[in-house]
Amino acid sequence: MDNFQKLNLLSISLTIINLSLTFATELPFLEVKYPNNNILLRSTPTKNQSSGLPSRVGSDECRVWTQACSEEILRLAYEPENVAWLKRVRRTIHENPELAFEEYETSRLVRTELDRLGIQYRYPLAKTGIRAWIGSGGPPFVAVRADMDALPIQELVEWKHKSKVAGKMHACGHDAHVTMLLGAAHILKSREHLLKGTVVLLFQPAEEAGNGAKKMIEDGALDDVEAIFAVHVSHDHPTGVIGSRSGPLLAGCGIFRAVINLEESGGSADLILAASSAVISLQGIVSREASPLDAQVVSVTSFQGGHSLDVAPDTVVLGGTFRAFSNSSFYYLMKRIREVLVEQVEVLGCTATVNFFEKQNAIYPPTTNHDAMYKHLKKVTVDLLGDNHFAIAPQVMGAEDFAFYSEIIPATFYFIGIRNEELGSVHIGHSPHFMIDEGSLPVGAAVHAAVAERYLNEKCS
Repeated sequence: MDNFQKLNLLSISLTIINLSLTFATELPFLEVKYPNNNILLRSTPTKNQSSGLPSRVGSDECRVWTQACSEEILRLAYEPENVAWLKRVRRTIHENPELAFEEYETSRLVRTELDRLGIQYRYPLAKTGIRAWIGSGGPPFVAVRADMDALPIQELVEWKHKSKVAGKMHACGHDAHVTMLLGAAHILKSREHLLKGTVVLLFQPAEEAGNGAKKMIEDGALDDVEAIFAVHVSHDHPTGVIGSRSGPLLAGCGIFRAVINLEESGGSADLILAASSAVISLQGIVSREASPLDAQVVSVTSFQGGHSLDVAPDTVVLGGTFRAFSNSSFYYLMKRIREVLVEQVEVLGCTATVNFFEKQNAIYPPTTNHDAMYKHLKKVTVDLLGDNHFAIAPQVMGAEDFAFYSEIIPATFYFIGIRNEELGSVHIGHSPHFMIDEGSLPVGAAVHAAVAERYLNEKCS
């Protein structure tokens, strides 16, 4: 059986699990075959955990990790009432999207759930962010991060829990990210007596064009933390499949804006000609200077050169974006963009000033996964979900402000599949038609919890 066939079977299996869980509360017991296709557990629905503190669960035998420990975490994630709670949380957040640094109600919801679970936290960081912690309160410290902000997009998906805020939508899955981390918090709190250190939960604002990560770091989010993990939903992977890779995963991303004017001496220089020449020269940076094995992008996406058909403009403004997978290539592109713009227009009697908006935090470095942390994620995922639930993810030209964490401490960023053709969960992020398969929620919660608990376990072995 090839990988494509395995992934199709996985998607079907998870769909069946979702249907089983939907009707679980009507049954005297639940019998579910979990995603690794080896674990068959029979559990009786317990008292609704959402109404109080999670019960202490987990054998002391998990102080030395075994397969039974992975199975216990997966069982907790898939408890019918837990799955129902995860869906309620995600839908509430989805209905009430908030933009970067405006996530007041989302943050309030998170703090309410943390209070209910008996989890300590510090608030605010980066205006609306939260740093919570579970465990001994002492080292080692490992962190898991979720972003909270939505996008200025009008939702076009017609369903019961559609965004109630005109022009705003969770079109990138951050509502799911918050929910998965809260789900992990529930699992970890119930197993707190087993944690050989402290798990730090970071609920971060302003990932979308806000660089909330930098402000979280400035406010102490990474104090004492020695490793960090984060997840992002992906329509490229079937529901529940985890994807990642060692080394560069996401590109560094920057934007630039150039203002081109005539030289002070005046003259008959043609601003449009000078700016057009600069645009053509910018295209040569990647095609003529970059290695074909080192993916880079320079794109001019804006050109404003006057509004009259018979009068030459006195200013031309152009701008665009650039991306690369290594810091050296990324900052080389910045250097060359400035040089090309300034020097090319000077040849034609013009001047240019170039702004990369560094003061507005518009520069995202590449997101690079630490090899040891990546191997830890892969091992945990395979033991938890099975071989067919882990895939080597291709590099993606998209950028993430998780990169700022990865510049400071060992980090790994990974994807969780949400693709389900039957549900229509096939659209890319930032689309008004974006939606997710909620079957990913318990999977993400379980992976977060297992990655963090097992990191502490093995660090102290």
